[in-house]
Amino acid sequence: MGSFDGFKKFLLISCLILEISDGYYLPGSFPHKYNVGDQLSVKVNSLTSIDTEIPYGYYSLPFCKPLEGIKDSAENLGELLMGDRIENSPYRFKMYKNETEIFLCKSNPLSHDEYKTLKERIDEMYQVNLNLDNLPAIRYMHRDGFYVRWTGYPVGIRVQDVYYLFNHLKFTVLVHKYEHDNVVGVVGTGDGAELITPSNETVGGDGYMVVGFEVVPCSVKHDQKDVAPYGKYPSSIKCDPSSVEMAMKENQQVTFTYEVSFVKSDIKWPSRWDAYLKMEGAKVHWFSILNSLMVVTFLAGIVLVIFLRTIRRDLARYEELDKEAQAQMNEELSGWKLVVADVFRSPENPGLLCVMVADGCRILAMAVATIFFAALGFMSPATRGTLITGMLMFYMFLGVVAGYVAVWLWRTLAAGNPRGWFSVSWRVACFFPGISFSILTVLNSLLWASKSTGAIPFTTFLVLISLWFCISVPLTLIGGFVSTKGRYLEYPVRTNQIPREIPAQRFPSWILVLGAGTLPFGTLFIELFFIMSSIWLGRVYYVFGFLFIVFMLLVTVCAEVSLVLIYMHLCVEDWQWWWKSFFASGSVSLYVFLYSINYLVFDLKSLSGPVSAMVYLGYSLFMVTAMLLATGAVGFLTSFFFVHRLFSSVKID
Repeated sequence: MGSFDGFKKFLLISCLILEISDGYYLPGSFPHKYNVGDQLSVKVNSLTSIDTEIPYGYYSLPFCKPLEGIKDSAENLGELLMGDRIENSPYRFKMYKNETEIFLCKSNPLSHDEYKTLKERIDEMYQVNLNLDNLPAIRYMHRDGFYVRWTGYPVGIRVQDVYYLFNHLKFTVLVHKYEHDNVVGVVGTGDGAELITPSNETVGGDGYMVVGFEVVPCSVKHDQKDVAPYGKYPSSIKCDPSSVEMAMKENQQVTFTYEVSFVKSDIKWPSRWDAYLKMEGAKVHWFSILNSLMVVTFLAGIVLVIFLRTIRRDLARYEELDKEAQAQMNEELSGWKLVVADVFRSPENPGLLCVMVADGCRILAMAVATIFFAALGFMSPATRGTLITGMLMFYMFLGVVAGYVAVWLWRTLAAGNPRGWFSVSWRVACFFPGISFSILTVLNSLLWASKSTGAIPFTTFLVLISLWFCISVPLTLIGGFVSTKGRYLEYPVRTNQIPREIPAQRFPSWILVLGAGTLPFGTLFIELFFIMSSIWLGRVYYVFGFLFIVFMLLVTVCAEVSLVLIYMHLCVEDWQWWWKSFFASGSVSLYVFLYSINYLVFDLKSLSGPVSAMVYLGYSLFMVTAMLLATGAVGFLTSFFFVHRLFSSVKID
């Protein structure tokens, strides 16, 4: 009866939570209401290209500037690290008021440098990125009977060695009638936002929500006429995307115009991102998961057969004998039972092993937390930069975990002696962040030299260093200090002073260690293609549910592979298993790096310039290092607890 009452309470609380959540939106994703005639301001982001992967500022080209001057929008840390530079633009609309032939500005005569830069940006296929109410401008193209979807529009186009500039934009804003249902007490902070009340009465008349933002770029040759900004251009403008007219010439002025139309849409506000997040290859994702699941099941079967049958049989036979018979049997036995006095001998470079395992645990915990919250929608693409910001915050605060694990393992290797814990904790706090900052500094120097917005501003660098030394380092030291007061793992057997000689092996052990990474890579490589495409081809990745499942399968396969490999080494009397267990599962990072090079050669064939290649390889190296530490930590800890459990079952005097 008590359990039934508890179930009823749980059901009631769940219903209350669902009812409350139905009335609230996730942070940063609330709707903005605009009344008819309210001003809508378009914002611009960095120019991007999949040919160079080097972003540039919008106003690095001779485009029209706002009358009130260029102003930066508030950007979070993640946006700055991603190279986003969001600024105001001269494009202005009035809600639900169609306008045509709007004169924007006439540029100064194109100088030699401006003309050269425009030609380079067109050749490198740079895209102009605009935002309205946090929605990126989207462009549709009809190609081979299908509609192709692009974010942004190209700077221009080259036709037979003649460069044409897109100087007229045709905007279409999709709007939906504002609805108050199921919306309570949310105050907007964006452009044109206002208080959203819980009543079903409209505040200040009828209002609309922006649910779509489309753009069609055109190249139109204008007469050189002087018109006031935002005035109506005296000549008729026909926007035909299939033809180009505005050929660029040095010392020539360029006239920029635009038009806007508002269209009522059945798209509701919660579904307005569907056009950007249409899932492609869902069957491929499921196939990848099923394939990984089969690998996991196969390895699990091997583990069960080996350990439940072989080890239990050996242990049962060993325990049935008396002490004299055990001593006699020890001389006749072979395999893992012979290395009982050497299996816990301290490894080479124990301090480095502690540091790498601890940092791997922190990266692993950060990945689990980030993917979990992203799958729940807290880090959706609608809130730019939150994914990177969330990863940084999780990594910093999980310094406590890294410090605790490092000192715990250090004390275990030193038989409980906490001496040197501060040095280990300090090295953990500086190991992976130091590698990351070294890579970022080199890449930042290259991007600074290229005058790219992808370069991290100096003030942001100072913020990152402050977060490192003011938050991450102290938390890591606190975790290490707490670990000195906690328990450590005692070895179940004693270690001889003279190490046992390892028999000669038919094949070098490193071949098995490197080969072990193929199985974890097999569970990951399909999902890795989608991730790489989202990073380098400008596609939006949001299927974090699939990613979470694949990540859990990857962790499982890494644990099983490392466990099987270490058992094989112990069976051939190789007791130097510490680093082998780490690199057995960590070797998957080698295959990921080789895949990254393959992706660069075959999928990013158009990537131009040594700077672009260096940026790609630098970030790939950063990703591979993090994967090496995380997967290596999984393999080592699994093998460590397995070996401890295995030799705890052997009774030795």
